[in-house]
Amino acid sequence: MQGVLFALVPIFAWGSIGVVANKFGGDADQQTLGMALGAFVFALIVFLFRMPTLTWQIFLIGFIGGLLWVIGQFGQFNSMKYMGVSVASPLSSGSQLVIGGLLGVFAFHEWTKQIQFILGFIAMAVLVVGFYFSAKRDPENAVVEEGRNYTRGLTALTYSTLGYVSYVILFNNLAVLWFNVHFDTLTIILPMSVGMIFGALVMGRFKIKMEKYVYQNMIDGAMFGVGNIFMLMAASAAGNAIAFSFSQLGVIIATIGGILFLGEKKTKKELVYVGIGIVLFVTGAILLAIVKSKG
Repeated sequence: MQGVLFALVPIFAWGSIGVVANKFGGDADQQTLGMALGAFVFALIVFLFRMPTLTWQIFLIGFIGGLLWVIGQFGQFNSMKYMGVSVASPLSSGSQLVIGGLLGVFAFHEWTKQIQFILGFIAMAVLVVGFYFSAKRDPENAVVEEGRNYTRGLTALTYSTLGYVSYVILFNNLAVLWFNVHFDTLTIILPMSVGMIFGALVMGRFKIKMEKYVYQNMIDGAMFGVGNIFMLMAASAAGNAIAFSFSQLGVIIATIGGILFLGEKKTKKELVYVGIGIVLFVTGAILLAIVKSKG
């Protein structure tokens, strides 16, 4: 029960990031840099309390991971601007699950049992259908969504997914396979946050306006760090499968939050589509968690 309670924290911490960032405002450059700065402050505090062993190999891997993360987060913030949080969030999370899952299967042979392949591919099929409903629009919708551009949104979502999946694979697979480097999340978050700051500055061409939006979005970085810690605690208390499946439920918070707190307009049909998409997405995520537990 304790592990489940721990797992609830990442749901709200990570699921609220897009809503909070878009509520504060600012462009994607400012939001990304603000989040990176907040993550750095949080990671520095954790580092001073834990004083973990930080080798140059761990620092380098963490720094590169931070650069890849920035591509993912910058793209996600942009996709939210163009498509809305309630559409972009489930598409982003779901695409990461599918692409990451397929790479895990075919590149790193993470599935070895027949039941894993059966449940895994069913889960991915469910997720794909969930994507469809999450982004489905009502053709009778007369509401003009100002600033929406789904083509640009999907483009941003594409490189966002590549960035996110790449940093996860680097940490979970390549660090051990290629460099024989082992670490835990609380050790890697400091060098990662340094890479995040540098990457955010590069993405903004070192011309980011240091306005209030940057400092306000530091809260997002703290939320990201808190989610990481409780994710670890949940995995320790209840196992990786529970921690993994619960962490994916943050998409519910993001989707509902976008509609309720950001005023993203939906017709009755679209609300039904979103509801179906959420149910399918959560079902697919839980099935993938079961697949992991069978390994």
